[in-house]
Amino acid sequence: MGLFSIFKKTEKATLDKGLEQTKSSFLSKITRVVAGKSSVDASVLDNLEEALISADVSVNTTLKIIENIEERVALDKYVGASELKSILKDEIAKLVTKGGPVDFTAELPKPYVMLVVGVNGVGKTTSIGKIAHQFKAAGKSVVLGAADTFRAAAIDQLKIWGERVGVPVVSQSMGSDPASVAFDAVSSAKSKDADVVIIDTAGRLHNKSGLMAELGKIKRVMSKVIPEAPHEVLLVLDASTGQNAIEQAKQFTEVTNVNAIALTKLDGTAKGGVVIGISDQFDVPVKYVGVGEQMNDLQLFDPQVFVDSLFEEL
Repeated sequence: MGLFSIFKKTEKATLDKGLEQTKSSFLSKITRVVAGKSSVDASVLDNLEEALISADVSVNTTLKIIENIEERVALDKYVGASELKSILKDEIAKLVTKGGPVDFTAELPKPYVMLVVGVNGVGKTTSIGKIAHQFKAAGKSVVLGAADTFRAAAIDQLKIWGERVGVPVVSQSMGSDPASVAFDAVSSAKSKDADVVIIDTAGRLHNKSGLMAELGKIKRVMSKVIPEAPHEVLLVLDASTGQNAIEQAKQFTEVTNVNAIALTKLDGTAKGGVVIGISDQFDVPVKYVGVGEQMNDLQLFDPQVFVDSLFEEL
């Protein structure tokens, strides 16, 4: 077995463990739905709808899944309850196919500029540190920018992660212009011939117009150094907040051009169904999932592996 195969097996095992709470809750609910049933009737579908919603799949996405299953049941005339799990797996797989596995060693524009957004407390800065670690482990040089200048703790936390990972952090004092920090970070990355620069930002949503103006300014000043910057706007969401994560995704996608999502803390919640709802409702791929506390436990999201893991018996 090659080293790559061993690494993928380790990642899969970590994902399986991280999804244990979600799988236990999700599969037990599905099992109860079909218990004692010989066919898929209206009561089975009603119970399945309730099970999906309670698993934080979201109402809109649940209704879409149920409608698709109803069509398949009607088309096939008879579908045994034993087949329902397989059909449900197929329908969920269709909703999470955006994006796909990407390698940290993949060729990227240089420097590749990532702008990271999200409210405070979702694991934004920790995610930045873990992404930086994985890029570095893949042989890429990384620079971090501490543009969340509204909290001294945010700057300090990013510096701690920079030391832990062994990458430079560009920062200014608390209260400095976030755009100025972003400009300095991108300029530093370009002068160092770095491969990747990751910019942290303030996590405020109470003033949408202010957030839009701030992020717009950050983008404008970075584009003076790298015209295409940012290449990636990564929204970090806490999966354990369930439907609140979907609401945050809605608000952030309204004020900035988010093109990637990271879902953290999947290992600490039974609400992993939120991955399905977010994948379905937003035209933005889930790129990373957090399934543990270790450096390598923020994984690049593989939709098929996720769905397979979700339906594997514990």
